[in-house]
Amino acid sequence: MRAIRAFAALAVAASALSAVPAVAHETAQAAPARPVMVCATDAATRRAFTREHGAAPVFITAREVQALRPTDPTWSTPRCITANEHARLMNRSANARAR
Repeated sequence: MRAIRAFAALAVAASALSAVPAVAHETAQAAPARPVMVCATDAATRRAFTREHGAAPVFITAREVQALRPTDPTWSTPRCITANEHARLMNRSANARAR
């Protein structure tokens, strides 16, 4: 439970990442919300996620997060990303902003 709350900020970061292309292209349309949470892969985390969100966690990679487009369908429950994939995502995002 604590881990799930601790990564709520990641959902905000993921929303900000999905909004970057919209800002870059100066469009007035808001990007759809696609919450992403850092989740462990152990059984306890899976049970807690299922209890909290009503569905088993679906894990995505940093590449999948970056490949999302505003026209892609949104999801009803947050997606999970491992801590290693989150680090990759943050590194790629920092590199993209530096360009």
